Amino acid sequence: MYSGTVKFFNESKGFGFVVDNSSKEEIFVHVSGLIDNIREGDQVTYNTERGKKGMNAVDVKRA
Repeated sequence: MYSGTVKFFNESKGFGFVVDNSSKEEIFVHVSGLIDNIREGDQVTYNTERGKKGMNAVDVKRA
């Protein structure tokens, strides 16, 4: 599991980005990968999987 901070999340469009605490890399997150509802600024834990356009955060839940 990785940990990070929600940088941006648009509830109406169902996607956003998480910034990894270690690498500071931005990782795409889609509503389909959420376990908990998230908002900007939330601390989260997540796994990653390769998507069509790069890495996606999955199994995302508030820390």
